[in-house]
Amino acid sequence: MAHDYQPLSLYHLDSGASYFHPRQSLPERVTADDPAVTVMTDLSRVTAYTTELTTPLNKALDTMIRRGVRLLLARDTDRQIVGLITSRDIEGEKPARILAKAGGAWEDLLVADIMTLQPKLEVLRMEDVANARVGDIIATLRQANRQHAMVVDADPETGKPAIRGLFSLSQIGLQLGLEIDPAQQPTTYADLARAGIDYPIATDDLVP
Repeated sequence: MAHDYQPLSLYHLDSGASYFHPRQSLPERVTADDPAVTVMTDLSRVTAYTTELTTPLNKALDTMIRRGVRLLLARDTDRQIVGLITSRDIEGEKPARILAKAGGAWEDLLVADIMTLQPKLEVLRMEDVANARVGDIIATLRQANRQHAMVVDADPETGKPAIRGLFSLSQIGLQLGLEIDPAQQPTTYADLARAGIDYPIATDDLVP
């Protein structure tokens, strides 16, 4: 049986053309009672931003600024997660403490020098997150005194554990309607209290 297939027209690529990126559309506004997945960055739907162990700190920070994120997953040559690094790690006291002990210059420090190693990483499980609310995630981050949490799920291709999602307190704050600039400073639990999220606030959260 013959098929009447028709060739399509070919065109020249326009100058300045870019390319599509995987994109997840998170809702602009949520409440503490909404499902937790409405504030989770789902890495099965968006690109995970990673860094190598030998990346200098200034380049890692530049990547965060350009990508609009405050966390990078550190991977080895086999693409396995061996740690993570946050903007708080880079801009906080860690580099100074390391330089005070070992000497050298800030420009010489690498991601491997200050990242949190994989054995020390605590994660959430996707089966728990699937049944949780936004408020549960905030409570979890508050208890752990962290800005971020990773979510692990089984890789559908291998069946092995893999990072499926990320929670960011700053992202949650924006979706709750806070007028904040996450690029300038971390979101605090005092910010959440002002947004009407009723959680116990530690006194150090109130310090500007």
